[in-house]
Amino acid sequence: MLRVAVAAVLAFASVVAFAPTTAVGLASAGTVASAGGVTAAGSVTSASAGASTAAGVGTPTPGSGNGTDRAAIVAVYPNPVADEDRGEFVVLDLPPSNATYRLDDGEDAVNVSGTGRIAVTGAPELVRNLTDTRVVGVEGMPSLANGGEQLRLARANETVARVRYRDAPEGERGRFDDRGVVTWESIGRTDRPVVTGAGGNATAFVLPDSPDVVVETLRGADDRILLAGYTFTSRRVALALERAAARGVTVRVLLEGKPVDGLSGREARVLDSLVERGVTVELLGGPRDRYAFHHAKYAVVDDRALVLTENWKPSGTGGHSSRGWGVRLSQPDVVAGLAATFRADADWAGVSRWRQFRRGRSFTTRSVANGTYPRHHDPETLPVERTELVVAPDNAGRAVTATLDSATDSIDVIQVSIDGPDDRFLRATMRAARRGVDVRVLLSGAWYVREDNRRIVERLRERAENEGVPIRARLAEPGGRYEKIHAKGVVVDGDQALVGSLNWNSESVRRNREVMVLLEGERIAGYYQRVFAADWSAGGGSSGPGGGSLPLGSIVAVAGVVVLAVLVVRRVEFGETTGVGPE
Repeated sequence: MLRVAVAAVLAFASVVAFAPTTAVGLASAGTVASAGGVTAAGSVTSASAGASTAAGVGTPTPGSGNGTDRAAIVAVYPNPVADEDRGEFVVLDLPPSNATYRLDDGEDAVNVSGTGRIAVTGAPELVRNLTDTRVVGVEGMPSLANGGEQLRLARANETVARVRYRDAPEGERGRFDDRGVVTWESIGRTDRPVVTGAGGNATAFVLPDSPDVVVETLRGADDRILLAGYTFTSRRVALALERAAARGVTVRVLLEGKPVDGLSGREARVLDSLVERGVTVELLGGPRDRYAFHHAKYAVVDDRALVLTENWKPSGTGGHSSRGWGVRLSQPDVVAGLAATFRADADWAGVSRWRQFRRGRSFTTRSVANGTYPRHHDPETLPVERTELVVAPDNAGRAVTATLDSATDSIDVIQVSIDGPDDRFLRATMRAARRGVDVRVLLSGAWYVREDNRRIVERLRERAENEGVPIRARLAEPGGRYEKIHAKGVVVDGDQALVGSLNWNSESVRRNREVMVLLEGERIAGYYQRVFAADWSAGGGSSGPGGGSLPLGSIVAVAGVVVLAVLVVRRVEFGETTGVGPE
């Protein structure tokens, strides 16, 4: 009987935090100070703020960051965890001008001038640890009531933005959308931009065929290794990190502290060994979490980077089980973007050192993958025209959807499963098929998702027979090439490839830290398309109940798939744990 592992409760969250803008300075009461284009003044008396419409609804405010052309109240943090609510702040967008704005709550006010996105607060040192937004410190900051408040932003006595909230949850920030509706979110998430790198080469590889690419890259480190992952049980990778630390390389490891099936005893022993040999190991998973799961899988090694679909374990990077995709990059902007993402997550106040984290914890026992598989696909170093680094929950949802919407000829998708209720990528795939784009979807046939995926395929085939749009779907048949699919990849038009950790489900895109790269160029994308084609062909052509192929000229009925996905209890594969499949 299948044992279903279900995460207890995932905190509701969406993209938060705000990108840095201009430098700021602290102003004394009754004065105006300036630094880097932002000024703040002390408290003044204010007229009563105008009425707003309803709880959590106010004047629409734009969600843009730098370069906004409208002043806006973007977010509020009224109920800090700290004693006496120290650390309250209000996030503003201010357009380029020399104007002075007044922020008031009907009783007190502060004057603020500047350009860009800023966080206004009476406790700047504390708030700088809570947000990536540039902080402006003021004296006489209006106190934000936990039970509710109405705020007004005025320029020359004219109201330019007004918001209202009620019942602020402790430790959460309220973000106002462009309708003025407030959404409460865990504090501290990033707002990373899409980072683009032009030209250069990249080494494309797949697993289990080429596990040596990962270890050889780590072994070549001279200066730094920043390794991010979900789980870590590979002794081979650990040995490479330990030896790097012994020769003076700075080695940091950041992992998820509460994976769906818990931390295994093997992982605890591996992490103990890393720390004993000088590697800094940190975990997310405490009371100040800002992601449901840290599910990203990448490493920055000197001036190169690895981006993977696989976990740091024998079944993944070890090459003993899963079909995975990977790429080694050297585009400077992309490598710098990954390093900045790592620092933003690893330096967050909610991160714990391993020795502190492991105290009093018990660990699970799980099997270790030890399969062997022939090499069918050698790694290849190929030219790349353009590379984009995208991360969730910050920007990946929009970026992946835009890539699918750009398709004109073909889309090939490989996933463990496609899960609801967030089906934005499936909808984009359907839109492409309706434009005549040939779509193939290859899903895992592993025992813990086979029945769910077969039902999805059957539903798609039923729609295909009625609608005639060119979508085909199939369950993978490994045929001795690998044990199961764990890759999360897309190839669009044969000249764009998406590689990374993002599963096609709502948790991944909205609540997890995920990392992907979009690789543009016929040669680099063609590599992954050839691997996909080989795996697709190995799946056979049966469209009956035991097979899972759909004939060309099919359609995805989105509503049907969403209804089906909602019925699926298993949350598919955060790492390799849900459904408790073997490593």
